[in-house]
Amino acid sequence: QVQLVESGGGLVQPGGSLRLSCATSGSIFSIYTMGWYRQAPDKRREFVADITSGALTNYADSVKGRFTISKDNAKNTVYLQMNNLKPEDAAVYYCNARRAPFVNHWGQGTQVTVSS
Repeated sequence: QVQLVESGGGLVQPGGSLRLSCATSGSIFSIYTMGWYRQAPDKRREFVADITSGALTNYADSVKGRFTISKDNAKNTVYLQMNNLKPEDAAVYYCNARRAPFVNHWGQGTQVTVSS
């Protein structure tokens, strides 16, 4: 069973930075696409970024140029570097591991608050 554990959330001022981490339970990056999603209060969960097994990346338009997704195969960890954070980035951020066509795993989420 794939387990995902997020960390790195917290309170940051607008314009600040945070780095989220997602530790996985094993060496899954070769067969899973890893992603980050977020969910703000009273909103649907939305895609933020993902990285394929071949290290191709994809970003939501709202975070392009500010967020960077990466992975460390040796540490079995995926990262989301978030720069120039805005109040609208505040949400619970979830790590996701998916493998076509139907396999999906989620972490428990980490809270990001952007406020002055």
